[in-house]
Amino acid sequence: MTGLTEERTAVEGIAIVGMAGRFPGAADLAAFWRNLREGVESIASFTDEELLASGIDPSKLGPNYVRARGVLAGVELFDASFFGINPREAEIIDPQHRVFLETAWEAVESAGYDPERYAGAVGVFAGPNVNTYFLHNLYTNPELLERYGYFEMAVRSRPDLLTTLTSYKLNLKGPSVAVQTACSTSLVAVHMACQSLLNRECDMALAGGVSIGVPSRRGYLYDEGHIVSPDGHCRAFDADAQGTVEGEGVGVVVLKRLHRALEDGDNVLAVILATAVNNDGEFKASFLAPGVNGQAEVITEAQAVAGVTPDTITYVEAHGTGTPLGDPIEVTALKEAFGAAEDGRPWCAVGAVKTSVGHLDAAAGITGFIKTVQALRHGQIPPTLHFRRPNPRLGIEGSPFFVADRLLEWTVPDGGPRRAGVSSFGIGGTNAHAVLQEAPPREPSAPGRPWSLLVLSARTRGALERATENLARWLEEHPDADLADVAYTLQVGRRAQKHRRSVLCRTPAEAARLLRSLDPARVRTDVDPYRMTPVIFLFPGQGAQFAGMTREIYR
Repeated sequence: MTGLTEERTAVEGIAIVGMAGRFPGAADLAAFWRNLREGVESIASFTDEELLASGIDPSKLGPNYVRARGVLAGVELFDASFFGINPREAEIIDPQHRVFLETAWEAVESAGYDPERYAGAVGVFAGPNVNTYFLHNLYTNPELLERYGYFEMAVRSRPDLLTTLTSYKLNLKGPSVAVQTACSTSLVAVHMACQSLLNRECDMALAGGVSIGVPSRRGYLYDEGHIVSPDGHCRAFDADAQGTVEGEGVGVVVLKRLHRALEDGDNVLAVILATAVNNDGEFKASFLAPGVNGQAEVITEAQAVAGVTPDTITYVEAHGTGTPLGDPIEVTALKEAFGAAEDGRPWCAVGAVKTSVGHLDAAAGITGFIKTVQALRHGQIPPTLHFRRPNPRLGIEGSPFFVADRLLEWTVPDGGPRRAGVSSFGIGGTNAHAVLQEAPPREPSAPGRPWSLLVLSARTRGALERATENLARWLEEHPDADLADVAYTLQVGRRAQKHRRSVLCRTPAEAARLLRSLDPARVRTDVDPYRMTPVIFLFPGQGAQFAGMTREIYR
């Protein structure tokens, strides 16, 4: 244990009040969770024709070239005007910055907040992957170099400006810190965000990471003994595991101190009991190799800070690269941190999201983190794919652990809260671990008024129509939704845009029907913001039930 004593008590919990993300095969978190629970492998395979069209050198397409990758759809798209960015400026901004900015906005809206109205300080902690867009698309383009100049192009692509661009465009005034610890970047960002909140440096924080490569549709050269798989599949913990697969993605979570989130009526998705970060130091096989001692210590430290014992943790989202070296080291470290199973029966499931979407590098930690939050919310543990028989080098028999090879109902034998650990380990030795717990029971909102006013707004008429359709669909899928909560969040937690629509209704079903019919007697559409008269309704609901559906409505 590093720097901790047995008498140390748990620190204040951190509430996760919003999330947003885009992953291979999933444009939003609802699709991501659906893919995970249904055991969908979201790794794309490419034909030689597709690779050549992406600009891959034909000489590389030999027998050792693996034609597979986890691809994020739509990375070339960006709503520049929404953020007040000139289209010419947008074309030289790293796609990682653009996608992260959009996802950060979605995450804040999912938490039910408008940054312009929120009075507290909001911090941003995140990191990107290597900027291949600058290397392949900008620096090698003489026309762009002449038009913009090297400095302007370089500054729009700097990894350390990822968070400050987000703070600038969303008007967030808390600490804005770029993080880079290789594969553990985004979970280290979560740790730093938690520390900033606990130190009262900010009142709310965004944390996450992004990894996008150019070109997206590409494979990789397999080299035996390295981290990548020879066949484009990641078989974490399996006897046939030979490596991982590259992938793209972005994830952002919104965090607040737990007591403040409860006081504010936020929709608490899960609670971070504690986080910890350390480094392996020199006691490992090589600089690029993982280390047992460092991993075991960071897990033990997080549990000690959380004030929980290992036997109360019933799921671990592992780093799980599926490499012959990494998996045995990780399981050995887990066994050191958790101890032996006293009766010989395992109690803790282990899983790895990399088997589903690939290794997302700087976004790997936040991907496993978001997966675990979703599992806590739904009370289910998704399957780890391609697991048939355990790697004998794991020594998993007789340990507290078993691999979740199928969808499991997440039950806790003694009726206690569901708890999980999330690990992320970076090449170079920076390790991060978080201990999560399911959200506390939420008190129901007081009864609302018989009538509710639902308001929608968007920058363009087309976006307003999509928002109307998506809200109608969400209400149909949630017939028991509290309309007072829905109305409150739409009025208070959304920024008013130029194109607006409102509907007066009594039930979710009626609201959905009116939104689809656009009955002028009950639905008002007004595209002139200067003719709109502000209307303020005070509802007993705090918007918590509704806050988390933003991505479904505004995508």
